[in-house]
Amino acid sequence: MANALNLDTVVLSEDGKSIIILDQTLLPGKTEYLSLNKAEDIWEAIYKLRVRGAPAIGVTGGFAYYILASQLDTDDMDQFVAECTKIMEYINSSRPTAVNLSWALNRMHAVLLAEKEGKTVAQMKERLKEESIAIREEDIAISRNIGAYGYELLEKLGRGVGVMTHCNAGTLATAKYGTALAPIYIALEQGWDPKKDLHVYCDETRPLLQGARLSAYEMQTAGVDTYVQCDNMASYTMKSGKIGIIFVGCDRVAANGDFANKIGTSGVAIIAKHYGIPFYVCAPSSTIDMTLESGDEINIEQRKAEEVTEMWYEQRMAPEGVGVVNPAFDVTDHSLVTGIITEKGIATAPFKESFEKMGIRPVEKYVDKKELCS
Repeated sequence: MANALNLDTVVLSEDGKSIIILDQTLLPGKTEYLSLNKAEDIWEAIYKLRVRGAPAIGVTGGFAYYILASQLDTDDMDQFVAECTKIMEYINSSRPTAVNLSWALNRMHAVLLAEKEGKTVAQMKERLKEESIAIREEDIAISRNIGAYGYELLEKLGRGVGVMTHCNAGTLATAKYGTALAPIYIALEQGWDPKKDLHVYCDETRPLLQGARLSAYEMQTAGVDTYVQCDNMASYTMKSGKIGIIFVGCDRVAANGDFANKIGTSGVAIIAKHYGIPFYVCAPSSTIDMTLESGDEINIEQRKAEEVTEMWYEQRMAPEGVGVVNPAFDVTDHSLVTGIITEKGIATAPFKESFEKMGIRPVEKYVDKKELCS
């Protein structure tokens, strides 16, 4: 079983004509890569979570914009811009909650609008290729910086610490290192013994089991002492005294520190507050949406009932015709958050002031947020 840190989650093909993604729906049993160059296939891969994790989705969005733009058969710049706008809107509609997707698409479109004057369409396509590659390279550096700040917290707690996480925010969710699991990878680089110095507890993460399938896979292949627990066992484990700190990722952070992450995260935060366990969110600054005052404004994706009633079972487990609630995310209140670890440092309450001191500002949007989230 290959160390997950050595797997490429999302890359541009050597000829620059396709996105190569690791199909995470097949893990941990099978390691298979997909080559995508059609809009519908890229949209499906993002929606079906073949590629997942906010940063990795952002990298995919950047590559998607470039690849689909490169296929446009026109030398007219106005027509090129109009078609690129359609590409951006279509790809963005695949996952409306994860802000990194719209962030990357907006960044690509901003480059086009800012630099189109004086360039041919062919030159602009090459410039977009450069920008898409830069997004991936920056993501690796950002994740490693988040890991370094998180590692400082682990050092203060001392070796032998128990870490709990929810969903998967490891290297599989980014270009490399991850966010919530990045501190673990940095600790290993610093010589920590994976069996004695680190103990990681992965929530199963119903209904798609990203914790059981992906986080546990990552940590086990890295040699870390790893445990899987059902989501409703988190309180028991916290009360036992085995958990010293909690790291989670996120898909969108509002200006006040409220954040959306995989469903079940808010419950973990509430329990951690009760037991006095530090609860940290690991988030690239691109995930912080300063245009949102609070988490009440975050659109929550509702997914198909079959993920709850049938997926993973040999036969249907719930009665036919029963109603199903299946939100992909929930929003955790900022009052439950000890700190938000970004590549720029660790933000603490009041979070809006901390973000502003870090230089995080609202990003100009080139996509109508309300229209895409409807």
